[in-house]
Amino acid sequence: MEESARFKPFSYLTAQNADLYRCVMLAFVGAKRRFVVHLRTEDIAEALPGEDLQAIADAMKQLVLWGNLRADPDTSRVTSVEDFHRARFLYQLTQAGEAAERSLAVFDEQLGRRGALQAVALRDIADRLRTLQALAGESEPDVGRTGLVLRDLVGRCADLAENAQAFMGSLQRTIELYELEVEAFLAYKDRLIDYLERFIKDLTGTGAEIAELLGGIGEADIERLLRLVAERDAEDVAPAAAASREEGAAAELDGWRERWLGLRQWFISAPGHPSQAKLLRASALKAIPDLLGVVTMLNQRRAGRSDRNADFQELAVWFAQAPDEPAMHSLWQASFGLNSARHLTIDADTAQARESSPVKPSTPWREAPRLMISPRLRRTGSYERRGKPSRVIDRRRERQFLAERAAAEAEQTAAARARLVTEHPVRLSELGELDADAFSLFLALLGHALSARRPDEPQTRTATGDGSLEILLTPITGAGWVEIRTEQGIFRGPDHLLHIVDLNSYTQRLVA
Repeated sequence: MEESARFKPFSYLTAQNADLYRCVMLAFVGAKRRFVVHLRTEDIAEALPGEDLQAIADAMKQLVLWGNLRADPDTSRVTSVEDFHRARFLYQLTQAGEAAERSLAVFDEQLGRRGALQAVALRDIADRLRTLQALAGESEPDVGRTGLVLRDLVGRCADLAENAQAFMGSLQRTIELYELEVEAFLAYKDRLIDYLERFIKDLTGTGAEIAELLGGIGEADIERLLRLVAERDAEDVAPAAAASREEGAAAELDGWRERWLGLRQWFISAPGHPSQAKLLRASALKAIPDLLGVVTMLNQRRAGRSDRNADFQELAVWFAQAPDEPAMHSLWQASFGLNSARHLTIDADTAQARESSPVKPSTPWREAPRLMISPRLRRTGSYERRGKPSRVIDRRRERQFLAERAAAEAEQTAAARARLVTEHPVRLSELGELDADAFSLFLALLGHALSARRPDEPQTRTATGDGSLEILLTPITGAGWVEIRTEQGIFRGPDHLLHIVDLNSYTQRLVA
């Protein structure tokens, strides 16, 4: 038998005793984690209580034929000639068998993975970038430390991207109610929305900081660090993997350049190519109204409002449960109102005959008098009475009024935001008099910050729901009460330090 014909490390998955084969292979994988390489049949039997020893031995022999295991003669326990001639083997995983088990483990992990939005990974990436920035400023950076920082940085970014992709995919299935019961969805929707809002706030703040740190590392500095790490990694390249050390270093350097470019593109946008962080933030922001829309739809169903999809599904169930074909016809007629064709347009003679001798609605169509249909309806399949066309209403004035009103409201909102956004923290007593629009926005931001305050935090940092403004509120020890005069009255309260930052303009400055 040729080697290619018998070498099938995945064959046991579809074999008759697939469960036993799988248990045997998992026992070998578990032993490998405990640094045990060689196993006997008795060792596998101890790991699989309740299984027949002979069945385990036969399974291991078959796995050897498939190429998952390798069998070596076991001569360590030979004490007589009979023992020498008796078949005793030590089994271990082959390279192909171990690779197959790793593939199956990755498949199982990815299949059941739901992912998470890792705000901690964002802070870790920012910390590693600060360390990398410090190494770039050194004349002779430590190569080992630089390699560890770069590997950890790329690993955290890859983990963040994979988990975010898995989470957003599972979230979309949750929104579509594919993998979640209605009661379970209603039970955890508040926690899910709060989870999304917290991640959006962290992504907005920490993401902008990461983009600034990436922009602060010069191309020449990062190229020097990447070259040092690539040359160090090339020393461990096997002779058969590269023709020379220079070629191995060049290949390693190209790989590190690609990883660094991917890291920059994840957090820094380019013309026509928004960053992945920006796209992720947009997806998370869109998920919140989608979740609320699902809640509204569920509430409408509970309130008994009409839902076309639900009605048709229920009607299909009724048709499936109908006892016979006449019952189906009755259900069809009652559902869609199918009656006789007397609603079609008729000529004047038929109409006059109907007035003189009306026909009851319960009259079967076979027993009713004939209808004289208009020749135009018979020829074209449609009939329309000629008449004066409806007058088209000119809505240009209303549209212009709405556009002017929307522009005025947008201008008022922009002016209120510009009035409150500051370059540095200011005291509430320094705000001065506020107009009605600025005061309304101020009350909303202040209420948002006070509701997010925790007793153990010296200051409160939060962001608006759309992620456009960040509010930092810090109480002042021993400060008195202040008054803010507005067009609507006087606002009184304890003095605080207030810092409002426009995150959209801040991010645009970083990208520019």
